Amino acid sequence: MLPYKAYCLDLDGTVYKGKTPIKEAIEFVHYLQGKGIDPFFVTNNSSMTQKQFQQKLAQMDVHTSEDHIISSSIAAANYIDEHYQGKSVFMIGESGLQEALDMKRIDRTEEMADVVVMGIDHHINYEKLSNACLSVRAGATFLSTNSDHAFPSERGFLPGNGAFTKLVEHSTGVEALYMGKPQPFMLELIQKKYGFHKDEMVMIGDNYKTDILTGIRMGIDTVHVNSGVNRTEDVLQQLEKPTYLLQSLSEWIK
Repeated sequence: MLPYKAYCLDLDGTVYKGKTPIKEAIEFVHYLQGKGIDPFFVTNNSSMTQKQFQQKLAQMDVHTSEDHIISSSIAAANYIDEHYQGKSVFMIGESGLQEALDMKRIDRTEEMADVVVMGIDHHINYEKLSNACLSVRAGATFLSTNSDHAFPSERGFLPGNGAFTKLVEHSTGVEALYMGKPQPFMLELIQKKYGFHKDEMVMIGDNYKTDILTGIRMGIDTVHVNSGVNRTEDVLQQLEKPTYLLQSLSEWIK
């Protein structure tokens, strides 16, 4: 294991599966913290606040500060604050996205908006989708927290935010700019805030199309762990391979 300073871990499929912690990952986090390194947790999940993620991790004996948890909601709010300050925003989403926008004091509206941002919304309805389409058709910038088309549940795979975003894209003919993985916005936030060099950062995850491609696009080292979406043999078939392939993070505990 190289001496990285910023270990960026995906959550679902890497640190836990739903409500079940992944033992080797928890031990790896404890190992890093024992060395004086607090890892970052990087997730496409836009529905939860940093505090909610912090509490969920604490129940799994992972204790971290809120600012070491970066979600696609945080990335979206920062992007809007940087590029569209003072513009009105129509939001589809839940408490995670709402709080992220409020923290940046971003003005939200239910009327025609300058920016439309979509996150997962378990209470999505025709009126919300209609309002989004109307603003986008009128020229609003179209952002989406992530492109995940489906996510696992106890009932099977359910529609993800990317599926609803595709509906608005299809209706309007306008493609959204995605804030979550595999776009590197979240990793760029970490690098900018803490001043890391790229050779000091590593992205760790189970999903090649999100976690690993994020690191590759960022230009940092990557680690695929065989604990979630993609199996090692499938990742080996990809043209661009991760820097390391591990069965579990226990292999990096020395």
